Amino acid sequence: MSALEASAQQVVDSLADGVVLADAAGVVTAVNRVAVGWLGVDRVTAVGRPLAEVLALQDHEGQDWCSVNCPYDGLPTRTAVPEQAWLLPDGTEVLVVARIHRPALDQPVAAVAVSLRSGRGRARLDRERSDLVATVAHELRSPLTGVKGFVQALLNRWDKLSDDQKKLMLTTVSVDSDRLSRLIAELLDVARIDTGRLQLYPRPSDSGVLVRRVVESVAAGTSRPIELEVADALPEITVDPDKFTQVVTNLVENAVRHGSGAVRVSVSDEEAGVRVRVEDEGEGISPEMRRRVFTKFWTGGGRGGSGLGLYLVNGLVKAHGGAVVIGDADGGGARIDVVLPATAPD
Repeated sequence: MSALEASAQQVVDSLADGVVLADAAGVVTAVNRVAVGWLGVDRVTAVGRPLAEVLALQDHEGQDWCSVNCPYDGLPTRTAVPEQAWLLPDGTEVLVVARIHRPALDQPVAAVAVSLRSGRGRARLDRERSDLVATVAHELRSPLTGVKGFVQALLNRWDKLSDDQKKLMLTTVSVDSDRLSRLIAELLDVARIDTGRLQLYPRPSDSGVLVRRVVESVAAGTSRPIELEVADALPEITVDPDKFTQVVTNLVENAVRHGSGAVRVSVSDEEAGVRVRVEDEGEGISPEMRRRVFTKFWTGGGRGGSGLGLYLVNGLVKAHGGAVVIGDADGGGARIDVVLPATAPD
């Protein structure tokens, strides 16, 4: 092996993915260390053998990669084989993509470069999708059961129910419907944050008024005391009122669900901005867990919830140019601060 070939081999061996290179005749010219281990071949004997023999990949129907994709055939404009899932000889799934090189469009294939990547990333994505489906199914089932049960009771026993009973049932149906709408909105926002397509409609807003509305709404549905303190002469913040309300609602409801005792909410001016603080009297969030709380499907304390609340809080606050800080409340429990910049003066 020449010095140039040795240098090229060293480069491909340093790659994290498996690499197999073949020439115009379909003969393997190089294979890196990762591919050698995955394909179960000997590097010395692999070089010089046909690509179809070295690339021992099969699909679930027993077909091999070269027979299915025919990298040396097809239209002259063909430059690649898209990523596909294939099985190694030991049954492990890998993701395979190939690049087809031609000197010109009217020339035959000069070389084929095949890249093999571990399928663990795909498996992780599949698990996340499964978690999302399970979470959605679980969260939708409870309010839907309530809606269906009360509607069925109203239909079957309308003449036998008093006006107060009808009003109570319809109120419960309305509350459960709002809960469903909020969950659907959260799921859509999660998708938009993940894909970078979140749209905001910011305008100068009074944070004290918005937080007060949230506290009054959440307090009406819980027996836990919620204390609110709003500083005077707060600067305006430029936010999307609906998204800001969603952030504060998630924080307050999270404190009610996972904490104990009273929930304290305060709004104060911060340097060049406004700080919204939510504290509870629960067990708090340990320092080593504070980074994990902003990941999808994190549910601390085992008290239910979609596991999307704090992930959304972090994503929405960052989209507004703010920050979320987790600390310890003075009396024990968790303290979460949301700091948003004040509206710049004209």
